[in-house]
Amino acid sequence: MRFRHRAAAGFATLLLPLAGLVGLASPAQAAGNATATYTKTSDWGTGFGGQWTIKNTGTSSISSWTVEWDFPSGTSVTSAWDADVTHSGTHWTAKNKSYNGTLAAGASVSFGFNGAGSGSPSNCKLNGDSCDGTTVPGDAAPSAPGTPAASSVTDTSVKLGWSAATDDKGIKNYDVLRDGKVVGTVTTTSYTDTGLTAGTDYSYTVQARDTADQTGPVSGAVAVHTTGGGTTPPPTGDRVKLGYFTEWGIYGRNYNVKNLVTSGSASKITHINYAFGNVTNGQCAIGDSYADYDKAFTADQSVSGAADTWDQPLRGNFNQLRELKAKYPNIKVLWSFGGWTWSGGFGQAAANPTAFAQSCYNLVKDPRWADVFDGIDIDWEYPNACGLSCDTSGAAAFKNVMAALRAKFGAGALVTAAVTADGSSGGKIESADYAGAAQYVDWYNVMTYDFFGAWDAQGPTAPHSPLTSYSGIPKAGFTTADAMAKYKAAGVPASKLLLGIGFYGRGWTGVTQDAPGGTATGPAAGTYEQGIEDYKVLKTSCPATGTVAGTAYAHCGSNWWSYDTPSTIAGKMSWAKSQGLGGAFFWEFSGDTSNGELVSALSNNL
Repeated sequence: MRFRHRAAAGFATLLLPLAGLVGLASPAQAAGNATATYTKTSDWGTGFGGQWTIKNTGTSSISSWTVEWDFPSGTSVTSAWDADVTHSGTHWTAKNKSYNGTLAAGASVSFGFNGAGSGSPSNCKLNGDSCDGTTVPGDAAPSAPGTPAASSVTDTSVKLGWSAATDDKGIKNYDVLRDGKVVGTVTTTSYTDTGLTAGTDYSYTVQARDTADQTGPVSGAVAVHTTGGGTTPPPTGDRVKLGYFTEWGIYGRNYNVKNLVTSGSASKITHINYAFGNVTNGQCAIGDSYADYDKAFTADQSVSGAADTWDQPLRGNFNQLRELKAKYPNIKVLWSFGGWTWSGGFGQAAANPTAFAQSCYNLVKDPRWADVFDGIDIDWEYPNACGLSCDTSGAAAFKNVMAALRAKFGAGALVTAAVTADGSSGGKIESADYAGAAQYVDWYNVMTYDFFGAWDAQGPTAPHSPLTSYSGIPKAGFTTADAMAKYKAAGVPASKLLLGIGFYGRGWTGVTQDAPGGTATGPAAGTYEQGIEDYKVLKTSCPATGTVAGTAYAHCGSNWWSYDTPSTIAGKMSWAKSQGLGGAFFWEFSGDTSNGELVSALSNNL
């Protein structure tokens, strides 16, 4: 089955350049007992592949490693794996993952990355000392300051405060960064930023500089929305209320289009994304022909109450959607192509966007089901970045594809896309021209879920869909607020951004701590896959015991889950309205209760 979980950040955390996670090894591990060497593994003109290899040359084990280097201006890391990579200006830092930090004497480990530009690394340090194993005069760079807290927010200013960084030689000052750019330098742990625009989203981080002029890693990010002058939210009737219906749901889950009627959900939504069509050989293609247009539904399974016959022109889910639209003529249906498993085909599609768009148009507008679909949705995970595989089609590829689709489908059709919610510094939002493509789309489904999960088997436990940052969040920038702020700062209109809700939870087992941040031994058991379970199951099997960052969590026995409830969805919808967002969407219908309580919470509060 081709689940779309892991879409926002999730499983791809091994592939992301992540902010705010770097700490330096203790000095006892730093001197003369390890080396780091760099190799360029490939070069394609505008970019390259690189690899660092860390070797323990000492006689005792190393428990962690941190590699630092400088790139010349114009050269950068665009994606990385087997290390958490961050940067401050042209200074780059890579820290081991939880699974590869320990090196026995004589052992080595490598991590790789894709880069843009043509420069080579210089000034390499490993755990604070030279990468050749010699001791560097002076000592380690300062630690990251605490995530700043915002207060006294007005139309044009905000006051920030943070906990101090540490350094053995002492802290000289702090740089305050707004949306990744330094806007002030102070010697205290507070700063008031002025001259802002009313009703606007900003993201702030801080980094420390020690008395040797070494800068440390940036802090976690805080999202700030100034008062006044905000975007006027769309009228309630204009907001999008969209749900994904999966073609494979009719099998093991036994969730048919008719369930949208019996649950009451059909009367509360405006749009359906039918998932997924395939993307292969540079073209749109059928995903599952039996489910899509061949399966015969019995009378009790059918929206119309009439059984399919062997000789009718169209059967399957497509015919059921046609019957649904006849019953609820306000509902629009889009055919979604790609998803986690089938995103690998977009690279070839991007090589000839016009031909790709033509193939999609021919399929969506096939005379057998042309009346079923009102447009097309693209779920490319991820343009010019890494997901299930790494795409190197370039920053302009996504814009080119969306432009070609709009040109082919015309102004009367819906053209939309599911997009990353990685709001971290140097993250996926920065990898493609989402702002440029926005002119061609009706909206973006921002996949604001799957930020954290049991692919990090030992934890820390964390909500998979945090609305805002919170103290102890594992990865800075992995929140709904950070993602939306980043899109809007880039120039995407708020009215074209939809907030995403997961109708499922993610969980760990072997957990003793109630609050987030606990350790675990692995993923909790799930009905269809370890570490994931439908809301309709969790609401009774592991009821919520608390909330963090606008998301519920539950600790029952040794299991720890996070998921959205009707209450947290109501809060997120209120936030979406305050931000002037175009609406909300969810993945996916079958995770809800039989009476559609999550759909009701989304619809009633939006």
